[in-house]
Amino acid sequence: MTVKVGEFELGHGKPLLIIAGPCVIESWDVLFKTASGLKEIARELNFPLVFKASYDKANRTSIETFRGPGLQKGLEMLAEVKRKLALPLLSDIHEESHCEAAGAVLDVLQIPAFLCRQTDLVVKAAQTGRTVNIKKGQFVAPADILHSVRKVTTQGNRNVFVTERGTTFGYNNLVVDYRSIPIIQQEGYPVIFDATHSVQLPGAAGGKSSGQRQFVPTLAKAAIAAGCQGLFMEVHPNPDLALSDGPNQVPLAQAKELIAQCLKLYAAVQSLPELKLAEQGQCGQLPLAPNFAQVN
Repeated sequence: MTVKVGEFELGHGKPLLIIAGPCVIESWDVLFKTASGLKEIARELNFPLVFKASYDKANRTSIETFRGPGLQKGLEMLAEVKRKLALPLLSDIHEESHCEAAGAVLDVLQIPAFLCRQTDLVVKAAQTGRTVNIKKGQFVAPADILHSVRKVTTQGNRNVFVTERGTTFGYNNLVVDYRSIPIIQQEGYPVIFDATHSVQLPGAAGGKSSGQRQFVPTLAKAAIAAGCQGLFMEVHPNPDLALSDGPNQVPLAQAKELIAQCLKLYAAVQSLPELKLAEQGQCGQLPLAPNFAQVN
C-alpha cells in the first residue's frame, strides 16, 4: 500500500522519501537555513523531502535541557517555513491537546518512540486526518508495533507509516535489527529508517544523550539494502553547537553527499527482482507479525 505524505506518496515502488531537519527549533536562523539548504539539495538530487523540526522536546533526559519554543511559537515558525519554501512539515506531538493545533499546520504528526503505545494520543492524532508516523519504541518488538498502527487505521485513517529507530541494548546503547523492516512491511505498511537516532547513546553524556554520527552512513545504507522506503535524519548547520542531539545529527554541508549515495543504492535495490526463500516448516512456528488484514 502507499501512504500520502503531503503531496508525495510513500510505499513500494515509490521514490525514496527523505525526512530531514534539525532536532529542535533553536532559532529562526537555524530553522530557515536548514530548511532552505535541504530544499536546494532536494531540487538538485530530485527526491521528495519532508522537513522536520520539533517545537517541543518533552522527553529530554534532564529538566535543564533545552526543549524548544513550545507549541504556539513553534508552529508559527514552522508555518512560516511552509509559506516561504512550500515544504511539507513533520513534528512530534506529546499531548492529546496538541493534536488539533499541530494538525492545522503539519502534514505529518509524529508519535515519539516513548509514546508509541499511548492509545489516546495515537487515536487523537489519527482523528485529525493527517498522516501519522509512529516511531517504534526502543522497547517494542517489530510485530508488536502493528498494534499501534491499528489504533490509527481503526479511526478510518489509512495514512500511517512506521519508523524504525533501534532497540535498547543494555545501558546507553541501541542496536538495529534489520529484520524489523520486512516484518512490519509484511502487513503492507511503509517503513522509514531513522538513521540518526539509531546511533544515539541515550543518557550517555550525563544529563543528556550522546551519539556516534560516524555510523549514520553505514546504518542508512544497510536499511536501504534491507528494503526501507524512506530515511529520517536530523540535520544541523553545525551539530557541535546544536542545543539537542548534536552528536548524532548530520552536518548540513555533508547531507547532500550522504543522500546522493543513498539514492543511488535505493535505485539499485529497486531494480532487483524480489527474492523470497522458502520458509522453515510452520509446525509449532509463530507468525512473524499478527495478521490484521481482516480487521483493518
